[in-house]
Amino acid sequence: MKIIITGGAGFIASHVVDAYIKAGHKVAVIDNLLTGFRKNVNPKARFYKADIKNLQLMERIMKHERPEVVNHHAAIAEVVKSLRNPIPTMETNVLGTTNVLLAFGKYGRGKNKEFIFSSSGGTVYGQPKKFPVSENTPLCALSPYGLSKLLGEEIIKFYSQQYNFRYIIFRYPNIYGPRQNPKGEAGVVAIFGGLIKRGLRPTIFGDGTKSRDYVYVGDIARANTMALTHNNNAILNLGWGGSVSDQEIFDTVAKELRFKQKPIYAPFRRGEVRRSALDARRARRILGWRPKVELSEGVKRTIAGL
Repeated sequence: MKIIITGGAGFIASHVVDAYIKAGHKVAVIDNLLTGFRKNVNPKARFYKADIKNLQLMERIMKHERPEVVNHHAAIAEVVKSLRNPIPTMETNVLGTTNVLLAFGKYGRGKNKEFIFSSSGGTVYGQPKKFPVSENTPLCALSPYGLSKLLGEEIIKFYSQQYNFRYIIFRYPNIYGPRQNPKGEAGVVAIFGGLIKRGLRPTIFGDGTKSRDYVYVGDIARANTMALTHNNNAILNLGWGGSVSDQEIFDTVAKELRFKQKPIYAPFRRGEVRRSALDARRARRILGWRPKVELSEGVKRTIAGL
């Protein structure tokens, strides 16, 4: 297949690029390199330095590539920053997604065109009362970032009808692994590991009980590869179905690096959910997907790459 991956120089999408190329697909990457890195891009992929907010540029690239599949990962993924100033997040995640869809609808080729989207299982459900959350759980974003992902999902549903393509929307858990930026807002495994390697005490926001469903990036890339053979529209959670606390993440990383000091505790940050655990039984049933890499092994691989 001929596939375009937006955000393909970033942490998660670069692993998806690698998986697609390994499977024999022809891949082109679109990335503005604001948060991604050129070194992450597989040398076998064609690279376009471009911003998805530019519709004319998206149309020009799509017209040249004529993809059968677009895998859309390009986004601003920072909850706290979206609360301080929501406009950049909305412009990229909502307007940018619309531009990609318009260009794909106009220039995508093949009878089985597909759009794969990375949504956020950690933010679109808000603070549900029952865990793990299924795809039928009421949606309630607590941040402009979460809202932007919900709007992205609705825009995809609309344009899939207008342009007759199928879609898979993945609601991601917290993802960690090699290439994760240790200096970003998200990515606690890489952040903790990066600080500890420099002899610094990491900060936990809250009392350490805030928890997330953590999945290794290789398992996420595998789900994106499985999505290429699915012929119907679907919204799928990805996750273990359980959650790991901030304190457990710190303890696991500290143990791996033989770090003896305690973390710094700071006030809980507004807009962040206190718990996330995703029921991925639908993904298991539809794609045959389930995560494989346990936390201790995944942390070891992540630390080795820092």
